[in-house]
Amino acid sequence: MGSSKLEEFRSRRAKIEEGGGGKRIEEQHTKGKLTARERMNLLFDKGSFVELDVFVKDRCVRIGMEKVDAPGEGVITGYGLVDGRPVYAYSQDFTVMGGSLGEVHAQKIRKVQDLALGMGAPIVAMNDSGGARIQEGVDALSGYGQIFYRNTLASGVIPQISAIMGPCAGGAVYSPALTDFVFMVDQTSQMFITGPQITKVATGEEVTMEQLGGAMTHNKTSGVAHFIAENDEACIEQIKKLLSFLPSNNLETAPETDITNDINKIVPELDQIVPEDSEKRYDMKDLIRILADDGEFFEVHKYYAQNIITGFVRISGQSIGIVANQPGVLAGCLDINASDKAARFVRTCDCFNVPIVTIVDVPGFLPGIEQEYGGIIRHGSKLLYAYAEATVLKVTLIVRKAYGGAYIAMCSKDLGADMVLAWPTAEIAVMGPESAANIIFKKEIAESEDPQSARLEKIEQYKNEISTPYWAAERGFVDDIIEPSTTKFRVVDALNMLASKRKTRPARKHGNLPL
Repeated sequence: MGSSKLEEFRSRRAKIEEGGGGKRIEEQHTKGKLTARERMNLLFDKGSFVELDVFVKDRCVRIGMEKVDAPGEGVITGYGLVDGRPVYAYSQDFTVMGGSLGEVHAQKIRKVQDLALGMGAPIVAMNDSGGARIQEGVDALSGYGQIFYRNTLASGVIPQISAIMGPCAGGAVYSPALTDFVFMVDQTSQMFITGPQITKVATGEEVTMEQLGGAMTHNKTSGVAHFIAENDEACIEQIKKLLSFLPSNNLETAPETDITNDINKIVPELDQIVPEDSEKRYDMKDLIRILADDGEFFEVHKYYAQNIITGFVRISGQSIGIVANQPGVLAGCLDINASDKAARFVRTCDCFNVPIVTIVDVPGFLPGIEQEYGGIIRHGSKLLYAYAEATVLKVTLIVRKAYGGAYIAMCSKDLGADMVLAWPTAEIAVMGPESAANIIFKKEIAESEDPQSARLEKIEQYKNEISTPYWAAERGFVDDIIEPSTTKFRVVDALNMLASKRKTRPARKHGNLPL
């Protein structure tokens, strides 16, 4: 090759790799953000990233666009290895036309989406964009639509992860919402359909960008985002951690790790973790960490609907999805948001062959006008549907309360739990002892000489005769009642025993999830 040709190639490539140039890169850093290329290099194993479509250019010649130079079309796409496993990714470049999406920008994204789906590899999207490129009109809108279409085709086939690392507004928000997991960076990322200015004009409400669509807003209030990170570097480390718990596609299982602790170990502190007083709070995460290898729990949706806990652990080296009631928040009741959160997580685990361990301490569905008017019936049924639909391994552990419809919803035997274990402290019944006694023994209590003492006596009778794990075990709804200290061993044993499970569903186009 002639030296002049080689020099031209290097010069062209170097210019593209500079993105929007030194000044705009400096502005990006001043905002506490990495550049698109820096993010890609952090995500992939050193030296493994291969960039695609480096030299593409837009075709728009309207409104002065023929004079605009947009290196890389404002997005970097390609593939590489993450912890030795193939992953595809794209990273929007805010230094080039604000990362705005035009026809060719979208074309680059679509290509990498198609490759990821065709190769059966995860895709990571790093969003940092001012939105649709206005100069390209309907071509830009079409670009978004085609991306959304591919998000939907890939759903449940390959893991799709979105990281919001800057602005993400208007139609752009729907691609992340269609993916499996959404990460946001605190103080430097925002998501909203309409920004503060339009909101003020339309509704009269005054709100800042951070209040309207900041990372904590979507992690805690709306539930749109699953994770929050303090900066870009921490966000990318979290993404890599998440990928380690997931398979590359729906035909594989997640990678296993070496077993670093004794799975047969008796854990005496589990005998004391649930208070004798069934009304007393405790932190369910303490129990989860004891069950997890090395005490490591990767929580999903940590700040949203905290009355239920979802996340990943490894048990005996295997990736496991955890769904657990949190007695420390709303007594662990199921409500609208908790039902949605848990149902989504159960379906995600089922898509990607991650066994589910459900830990139950639930007094019921949260009562009240607000919940009923908000559609708790419809939302609660999502959780019932998700568990019943799931064919992945399902192990349920009942540690304390399991009342009424909430008992059923938390992966009971009737919803397809493969193994149900219970502690002697389990309380399984239609309702709590106090309410039940008031209904069943209403006449006897009213006619008693000392109604208060009679009521307490009947409550105790209900506890001893009805609200115990033994009746459920007699009927086969609980497979075994175990000593709490043996829980880890018994859970590992159940997972091993169920490892060869094969279950199919009747042929159909798809079910009709109660949305």
